[in-house]
Amino acid sequence: MSRARHALAGFLLAVGGPAAAAGLASHEAVGFAGRLLATGGASSIEGSAGGGLVPWAVIAGYGAAGQWGGAAFATHVDSGDYTLASHGVALGWNNRLEVGVARQHFGLPRLADALGLPVRSFRQDIVHAKLRLAGDLVYTPLPQLSLGVQHKRHRDFLVPALVGARDDDGTDLYLAASKLFLDGPGGRQLLLNGVLRHSRAHQTGLLGFGGESQLLGEVSAAVLLDPRWAVGIEYRQKPDALDFAREDDWRSAFVAWFPDKRVAVVAAWADLGSIATLPGQEAWYVSIQFSR
Repeated sequence: MSRARHALAGFLLAVGGPAAAAGLASHEAVGFAGRLLATGGASSIEGSAGGGLVPWAVIAGYGAAGQWGGAAFATHVDSGDYTLASHGVALGWNNRLEVGVARQHFGLPRLADALGLPVRSFRQDIVHAKLRLAGDLVYTPLPQLSLGVQHKRHRDFLVPALVGARDDDGTDLYLAASKLFLDGPGGRQLLLNGVLRHSRAHQTGLLGFGGESQLLGEVSAAVLLDPRWAVGIEYRQKPDALDFAREDDWRSAFVAWFPDKRVAVVAAWADLGSIATLPGQEAWYVSIQFSR
């Protein structure tokens, strides 16, 4: 262990007790240097680093000071009535800046057959950026604070326009705060994350954009069972501004596996509420991410 890591372990021992220092040591023992395992998060459905439904303040990949990092991901969500396939890449620089692109394919076969729609799926492209403003996920008392932007463009806008969406593109702004407590309940590591989002997207943009922008809240909590396994929950508040159908908040419970810094696998159950007139949408979610 380097002199700096020895000093950090001593600091953690002084302020957090043996369990906090042991949390750091457990990562060192399995050969992870620089940023700790899992601190790059997974990839959200919109491509930003974080959880599945909610972005976190973390920067994609494992690049530390002066280094590049990044991640590529693929996600599939299936409720039976709807499907969502999302894939993309994100780059991180200096553990400070993240930029990325993603494409989503939203399938609605049941609704298309019932209503005789001219298309059975929609596409949406997303370009995003995230800047760490202050703090650090692990090493400072202040949570890591990041400002993010997601610009979304709908590629198949005919049907959303017919049901009341005004625009085929929109931009979400969000402020995220994330903190990893090395000495959480029962001596396990605990991650807490909160987001304030400014958005006018219908179903995250999959049904277009319109209405007044709303300030929305999102939260995540995860417990690391050991350095490689985490379980958690997420909640995402949604606007309800599309006239023809109610839009409900989303919630999920997930398990994540980080076998090493190159791979992350997330499986989740999600309660998506009512989507485009079809109520009770409960979906299984699986995502795989490759990082560096």
